[in-house]
Amino acid sequence: MKVATIAALALGFAANAIAQIRVPSEFQITRINRNFISTPQFSYTGAQQYQTNQRDRWLEIEVEFTATPEFTDDLTFKYFILFNGRLLTGEVTHTNVPAGRDNRSVMYVSPRTLARFAGNRALTPNSVQNIAVQIVQQGSIKSEMSLVRAAPQWYAAVPQISGFVLNKNETPFAPLYWDRYEQIKTPAH
Repeated sequence: MKVATIAALALGFAANAIAQIRVPSEFQITRINRNFISTPQFSYTGAQQYQTNQRDRWLEIEVEFTATPEFTDDLTFKYFILFNGRLLTGEVTHTNVPAGRDNRSVMYVSPRTLARFAGNRALTPNSVQNIAVQIVQQGSIKSEMSLVRAAPQWYAAVPQISGFVLNKNETPFAPLYWDRYEQIKTPAH
């Protein structure tokens, strides 16, 4: 009887240990970078040129990730940016994502949005309290990471403000760095 009980316990421990082994995900966020950057300057002919205020800053959130499938048709990135106590949210869907370790997604917050939510305070790195990004495929979260260590889904209890986090194609950065970032899926009309 004791041998059977010991064998059953050993089998149970082995099954539990196997259950705790995590299967690696097909997608993994490896890094989140935040930067305050100025508006790009372009020169052209044929019309009056206007200078942008180079003191104004955009918030750029760049996410580095790995992908193991040869190609992925649709991969959605959800961004949660805790800025000056307000949670700004946005998402972008990338298409034709290749396998690799150097894949990137990027989103921006405009200078006017930052001014609106900064409450007339100067921008500092501490203005951004935290950032979380999720990779979602067909409604399933494949990877999630926060810039600052926090409880999983720390943003779930904070009221969300959408419409202010912009994908690259919605900004003056659209024509820049085509080879650096994954292709953005354009909505069907």
